[in-house]
Amino acid sequence: METGGLSRSLGFVEVTLSGIGIILGAGIYALIGTAAAGAGNAVWLSFAISAVVALFTALSYAELSSMFPKSGAEYEYTAAALGEFVAFVVGWLIIFSGIVGAATVALGFGGYLGGLLIIPRLPAAIGLIVVLSVILVVGVRESALLAGLFTVVEGCGLVLVIIAGLPYLGKVDYFEMPLGISGVFTAAALVFFAYMGFEEMVKFSEETTDPERTVPRALMVALAVCTVLYVLVCFSAVSVVGWEGLAASDAPFAAVAVAAWGPGAARLLSVIALFATANTVLLMLLASSRISYGMARSGTLPRPLARVHATRRTPWVAVIVAGIGACIFLFPGDIEFVANVSNFTLFVTFLVVNASVIILRLRDPGRARPFRVPGRIGPLPVLPFFGIASCLFLFVQLTPEVIGIGTVLAITGCIVALFAGKRK
Repeated sequence: METGGLSRSLGFVEVTLSGIGIILGAGIYALIGTAAAGAGNAVWLSFAISAVVALFTALSYAELSSMFPKSGAEYEYTAAALGEFVAFVVGWLIIFSGIVGAATVALGFGGYLGGLLIIPRLPAAIGLIVVLSVILVVGVRESALLAGLFTVVEGCGLVLVIIAGLPYLGKVDYFEMPLGISGVFTAAALVFFAYMGFEEMVKFSEETTDPERTVPRALMVALAVCTVLYVLVCFSAVSVVGWEGLAASDAPFAAVAVAAWGPGAARLLSVIALFATANTVLLMLLASSRISYGMARSGTLPRPLARVHATRRTPWVAVIVAGIGACIFLFPGDIEFVANVSNFTLFVTFLVVNASVIILRLRDPGRARPFRVPGRIGPLPVLPFFGIASCLFLFVQLTPEVIGIGTVLAITGCIVALFAGKRK
């Protein structure tokens, strides 16, 4: 059941659509209400701040992915810059974040489906993970095509929200901040979860044609498209129901649809939310399985995770393990808390990724870089320093409880890394 490498069958369109799909996903559908409670009508500003932070780091990812077009992604970059111990801890956090994030979003899917068909949430979530895991084993091209279809549907949902708000534009003060600018910053740290996904795109490198150029281009386009959609959606949503209406609803987009078009529209938005949540679970499982595969191939995770299916050319063992892990972590949770735990792992990872760009520019300036982060002073690139500073700024907006849980996860990764190093 193991042979050769992964199949290179993805082009610019597939990678871009997959990236847009995982970025859009469940984040904007689930978090806009909670974010509005802190940022008020200025919730659009929170999304814009998070977009700038994401852009700095996305440029660093683009440069590193052009240098190391491997499915191990962050593990490969960090290993080259800071050594395998730090690389393992980063990879550990990313895998954990993807699996827990997939479980959390799958429960969201179960909740939407239960509201439509009266199906218990847990069985629905398990069924979704099983079906999507099978699709991932079948083939990456099939998975990307499905993700592309789901992306179109969920994108249409956001477009509907934008259209709903057009007649209401200008009805509210878009700078109303009930908790002041600090509330906007706290919301920005929360909604960073909604941009989670651009970093996953680099994990498609070994399955992409001409990845050194295709992946960086796709990454920039996907992030730009999602940022524009997010900001427009925020303007429209607060225009229709105000930040109070968003904050008070468990299904904020459904509340917008009801206010604009009547009760029947809520059902349509709920169906679209099913596609959005399923798409996020699919792509989170894909990303977690790919970095697990990359780390196993390097010898720091058990070798069976590096097995590639003889005919489908997919890392089938890594996919199955990711699916089982997501099923294990299917537990009811506070979406804000879980999202911020995921953000903790993202901020730590992004700090390391930005630092890796700087270190490799100094240590290995002669290595080919098909894509370079623009702007430098002497040999030092400037924008990665902004990436580090902005990630630290959002990091300190997290609650002590979230930082505590995240620290425990990081320490656990350090302990496992010690054993992995000895094993290797």
